[in-house]
Amino acid sequence: MTFLAIDVGNTRLKWALYDAHRPGAALLAHGAEFLDHIDRLAEGSWAQLPAPAKMLGCVVAGDAVKRRVQDQMELWDVAAQWVVSSAQEAGVTNGYDYPSRLGSDRWVAMIGARHHVLAQGPARPIVVVMVGTAVTVECIDTEGRFLGGLILPGHGIMLRALEAGTAGLHVPTGEVRLFPTNTSDALTSGGTYAIAGAVERMVQHVKAHCGAEPACVMTGGAGWKMAPSMTRPFELVDNLIFDGLLEIAARRFG
Repeated sequence: MTFLAIDVGNTRLKWALYDAHRPGAALLAHGAEFLDHIDRLAEGSWAQLPAPAKMLGCVVAGDAVKRRVQDQMELWDVAAQWVVSSAQEAGVTNGYDYPSRLGSDRWVAMIGARHHVLAQGPARPIVVVMVGTAVTVECIDTEGRFLGGLILPGHGIMLRALEAGTAGLHVPTGEVRLFPTNTSDALTSGGTYAIAGAVERMVQHVKAHCGAEPACVMTGGAGWKMAPSMTRPFELVDNLIFDGLLEIAARRFG
């Protein structure tokens, strides 16, 4: 019984087809499209796929993009189902002031991270970092309660903001250096260390609040860029949102 998982972010749509809607299911196919190219999925990378029996996705790009995705899914007889953040799901409790306003990608990633860590051993507090167009830094306590999280601009947004607000900063992408000695390296290093500093502060908060060192999990398209600059050991998990969608699907679809 094939299962289609879809993650529609701010820049790209990522999809994965599995042989079942359960954790550990075999990956049959996967891909990604920039949002500008969604309308070619049905005639392109989805055209030769076996029809999924179930579908579950999360979308942060808005209703218009969601409708475009659903239009592409009309080549199959499958209902589009989308995760909306709720007060509790799959063993995680949502501590947001208004739970439904939490971005569904953040919610699904936390569920994926919680079960990823539980599969490795006893429950621990967790810091979950997603590095994409925006960067989010979430914390979950040992009982699976989402305590809160940070949102900050990703590398690209930081650079564009500086270019827009400052004269003469149209420079190539640089390298991360301990002591940058040119503008390109200064910009790249500044953005990287800003993100690393936010994560370090959250780790300190969780450790003080929970009385235990948190497990640290990183995901997102630009996670590999950040990993070498982190001050704490981090596990880089490529498909954390898909892992979360599989956990939710197993409970929703039975």
